[in-house]
Parts: sequence; C-alpha cells; structure tokens
Amino acid sequence: MASTLQDTLSRLNLNADFASSSPNLGKNLHLLSPNHIELAKLLLEMEQSHLFERWPEPGVDDEEKKTFFDQVARLNSSYPGGLASYIKTARELLADSKAGKNPFDGFTPSVPTGESLTFGNDNFIKFEERGVKEAQYAAFVLVAGGLGERLGYNGIKVALPMETTSGTCFLQHYIESILALQDASRRLDQGEFQKDIPFVIMTSDDTHARTIELLESNSYFGMKPTQVKLLKQEKVACLDDNDARLAVDPNNKFRIQTKPHGHGDVHSLLYSSGLLDEWQDAGLRWVLFFQDTNGLLFKAIPASLGVSAIKQYHVNSLAVPRKAKEAIGGIARLTHTDGRSMVINVEYNQLDPLLRATGYPDGDVNCETGFSPFPGNINQLILELGPYLEELKKTGGAIKEFVNPKYKDATKSSFKSSTRLECMMQDYPITLPSSARVGFTVMDIWLAYAPVKNNPEDAAKVPKGNPYHSATSGEMAIYRANSLILRKAGVQVEDPVLQVFNGQEVEVWSRITWKPKWGCIFSEIKGKVSGSCSVSQRSTTVIKGRHIFLDNISLDGALIVDSVDDAEVKVGGSVQNKGWVLENVDYRDTSVPEEIRIRGFRINKVEQLEKKFDEPGKFSLKP
Repeated sequence: MASTLQDTLSRLNLNADFASSSPNLGKNLHLLSPNHIELAKLLLEMEQSHLFERWPEPGVDDEEKKTFFDQVARLNSSYPGGLASYIKTARELLADSKAGKNPFDGFTPSVPTGESLTFGNDNFIKFEERGVKEAQYAAFVLVAGGLGERLGYNGIKVALPMETTSGTCFLQHYIESILALQDASRRLDQGEFQKDIPFVIMTSDDTHARTIELLESNSYFGMKPTQVKLLKQEKVACLDDNDARLAVDPNNKFRIQTKPHGHGDVHSLLYSSGLLDEWQDAGLRWVLFFQDTNGLLFKAIPASLGVSAIKQYHVNSLAVPRKAKEAIGGIARLTHTDGRSMVINVEYNQLDPLLRATGYPDGDVNCETGFSPFPGNINQLILELGPYLEELKKTGGAIKEFVNPKYKDATKSSFKSSTRLECMMQDYPITLPSSARVGFTVMDIWLAYAPVKNNPEDAAKVPKGNPYHSATSGEMAIYRANSLILRKAGVQVEDPVLQVFNGQEVEVWSRITWKPKWGCIFSEIKGKVSGSCSVSQRSTTVIKGRHIFLDNISLDGALIVDSVDDAEVKVGGSVQNKGWVLENVDYRDTSVPEEIRIRGFRINKVEQLEKKFDEPGKFSLKP
C-alpha cells in the first residue's frame, strides 16, 4: 500500500516537473515507458524542451511520439558518453568556432620522421616481402559508408567498376587482393599460423543492405562469409544554433534531424564490437584502414606494412608526395609550447597559415625536391593492434571532433542550415602520448593514389595539371600503374597517347590488368616475365590465372588468358589482332549505363585472342 502511494506521488511530482519545463511533453508523459521518461528527463536537463513545442494532445500521433524516443535512444547509445556528452562537446566547439579560436594555437609544425620508398629498388622489395609475411597477422577495415551520387552513379561506391576492361568492381578487387595477400603470406611463412585474414566493412544506413546484397549475390567474391563482418555506422543529431539546440527534422516534427558523423566512427565501432579483443586473442598484430574508391591502394600496402613491422610504428600513415598548397592534407609533427607533440594530418587550408604564423614567412612552399616537405596524407592507416586497443580502452574509441557551421553573416549568431559534429579516421593520433611511434610511408603517386570522387562536370573544371579524381582518371591510373610495373619487370610497354574523355585530357596507356593472385608484390610479378616482351599502346591484356608466365611475347591487340590455380601457362610468340577500341561517350547520354558514361568511353571488343585453361597441368600458348 505504502509502495503504491509512493509510486503515485513520484509520478505526480514527475508530471509537475515536466509540465513546468515542457507542457506538451507533460501532457503525453503517460504514453512513455520508464526508459523513455529517463531520456525525456535527459533532454530537458540539456535544455532541449523546444523538441516538444509542436507536440499535439494525447490521442494524436501517439505512436509517433513513442518512435521519437526510440530514435533518441539510438542517438544516445551510439555515441560515446551519450547525448549529454555530444551536446556538451558541441557547445564547447561552437563557442570556439564563433570566437574564431585556432585549434593549433601554440603549436609549431615540423616535418616528422618517415620512410620514402622508390618502387622496385632493393629497399622497396625488402619492405614488400616483409609486409607479405606480416599480412596473415593483419585485419583489414574498409570505410564504405557512402553512395556514388557525387560521382553521377546511383549505386554504392564499392559496386562501381574499378576499370571496365575486366569489369571488376572495387569491392571485388579489395577482397581478391586480401585473399592474394593471405595466400602469399602463407606460402612465405610455413609456420603454424594459418588463420583467415579478417575483413570489416563499415557501412551506413544508405549502404548496409546494398553491401550485403552485393556480397551475397557474388558469393563474397571468393572470401569465406565468416571472414567478413559489417559494422553499421549511425548518424548524429544536427544542431540548430550556437547553444547546440538539437534540430527538428523539417519533414517530421517527431524526429531529430541527423547527418553522418564522419569516418572517425570506425574506431568506436571496432571497440564496441569486441572485434579488437578477438583479434588480439587470435594473435593478430595489425589493423589496416582504407577507403572505398582507390584502385591503386593494394599496390602500396605490402611495402607499407613492411615499414610498420621493421620500423615498429604504432601508427603508419600512407602518403604521397604533395605539391605546396595542393588540396590534400599534409602530415606534420606539431609541437606545443608546453612540450606536447603529435604527428597528425593537417588540412591543406590550415597548413599554410599555420606555417606563416610560426616563423615560416613563405608558408607552404616546395623544397628542392619540387614537392612540399610535408607528405600528402591519403587517409590509409596501419595501426599496431596492441597499442591501438590499449588507447581505445581509455577513450572508448572517441575521436577528437570538429564543427564547421555555415554562418548567415559576420555576427556568427545563426546558421544558414543545421550543422553537426564530425570526426575523421586519421585524427586518431591526436590523443596519443608523445612517446607513441607515429610515422609515415611515402609512395609514388602513380603507384598508390587515384581516388574516384568527382563527377564528370566537376572534374572537367579542375585546372589543367591538377588531378581529376574522376572515374575516367581513376581507370586510366590503373592502366598506367600496371604498365609501369611491367616496364620495371622488363617488358617494353609503349608510351601512352593523350586523349580527351568527358572534357578531361588523360594519358591512355596499354589496357593491362591482372588478378591480384597473379602478382601482389613486385618480385612475384618480375619472376613471371622472361625474355624479350613487348606491348603496344593500343593493346589490351587481361591475366586471370595464378601461374601465367610471359615469355618472349609480342602483343599488338587484345589477349585474355584465364587458368585454374593448378595450371601453369607459358604465353609467348606474336599476338596480333584488331583488339579492343575505346569509343567516346557523352556523359549526358542517358541511354548509356551510368558506370560507362561517367568515364566518357566504352570499350568496343572488336577482336581478341582468348584462352581458358580449366585443367591442371603445364601448357604453352604460342599463336
């Protein structure tokens, strides 16, 4: 009896508290579960009563009111520290933004320590071979939360063909590259450690279901389903003003507007999933992070992983040479007046003013090499698992955030549209102690970096001499890299010609592609080339087998060779045919599939020599 009376009195007091803070909420309180009531109290304590200003009387849209709190529960549970922490951090960052506070105040930049590699020399080969041995102790994490709309492609970005000669999509290439590294690592290291390499894909609401469909409809591209784990990233609440009032969705008064938080969420997702503990218990040493549309990346990963192992880096950022003021972040050591230091990515629009403010009057300029001394960050990270896990135990995976509101005017008192907190994967080192071993590995751009992120119209507006970063340039970069690798292996590959597709002038090299299992490191590729081999500029080559050897072959046309793993095929002689021809396509021609027209060309397969070897054994292909 006393307990029932106490519950009734508590309920009455709660009703009174809510009625004074938010009358509309107070009227609807009886609809809510105890968990929802706790969330309502949290929102009122954080001065978010405006969320309920348009709520109707009980009996109207009652299910929508409950669904509102279901969304609040998700926002609260998916953010480290919950909504209270999110709002508190937002108020601090918004105040700093309004005041124009410089996040690097007190820091002086300098060039950090790292490794610069030259493709194909003895040093490069040493790091590559060590990296392959280490690969079986690695886990790979693909940050793939985006759609291809910015590219003019309506699918998920990882489903986009990386190149159209073989039609291989990005996700297929990544999986086949991981499997090739897995097999090569096992062959080099005959120890007892023979586990499958884990592969994690961070998805979003936009991409999750379609990523699962792409994997399942293609039998996971040859990878065991048990190797693949999808972690879905949640969005965060939008902010309406400098007081961090949560924004009501303009299309639904019972929803909080949300936007993506950024790829930095991958760290908290990995930590909360328990995967890092599992990997450590399984004997893994490395976690490699990469993004969704860089078709060259896996050409750089083995050597970079070797650098991490030999140099014992806790954090290794993959980098390329960058021109001064180029629109790519620079990796820098920042040293504070209080003695703190960190090695992090500094965005290009922050690096020049930071240098000018700290004793470098010319700012971001090229040195005697013709490039900036600060290497260009390409947002691919290799982390040593043990120190990474220990750090995340302290932070819960939370990454230092930033806010970038678009103000209506110079008073900075109101926004043009709602904003939100954001975080970036590469900002993980900000929280590390000065003793952490943070370095970088610089690779040639042609080998490591050709992201696909601009649509044809935007790419065509890029000033001449700057990278287009389009589907056109991304595909041509793959042919260039493969041609240069074969040149280094001893093949005479003819020089490219210049052609214009979708308003972009690009170098067109021989269309050379191969499956990663044919050669995932240079020494492996070099060992499959012998004699005097040559490939003309108009030629197309597709190599699909593991044990295919080029021996005194002269190619002027199209050649496709496919073989099972137990077949050994020696390809030689003179191959000459009409080949495959690139034909211009207008990206505005909607009768052409999106994935073709965003490149500006289609392949007309006029004539080719195509051979498939389905049985084990030794074979010779000599026309």
